Amino acid sequence: MPFADKLIGNPVLPALHGGSTAAMLELTAVAQVALLYPRLKLPRPINVTVAYLRSGRPVDVHARARISKAGKRVAHVQAEAWQDDPDNPIASLSAHFLVAGNDF
Repeated sequence: MPFADKLIGNPVLPALHGGSTAAMLELTAVAQVALLYPRLKLPRPINVTVAYLRSGRPVDVHARARISKAGKRVAHVQAEAWQDDPDNPIASLSAHFLVAGNDF
């Protein structure tokens, strides 16, 4: 996610808004599941948990996701966001997505 001034949540620090970080992590996770389960509809989130590990600085943010368990109906995904060092994440996500029978 390229940095933009509109992503600042706390101008005093300045720090990235947690909502923008969480949205980027969730979209990264959805994209990873969509690659594994190519369908016309996107995977539907069942539950999403985001852990904020430290403040995001006003620089670009990178993310990666991996599917830790995938079944016929549900996939569990873990994702991390970092800025300069992938070994020093600013936030992590754990989520379950419905991948089958999402007609409702």
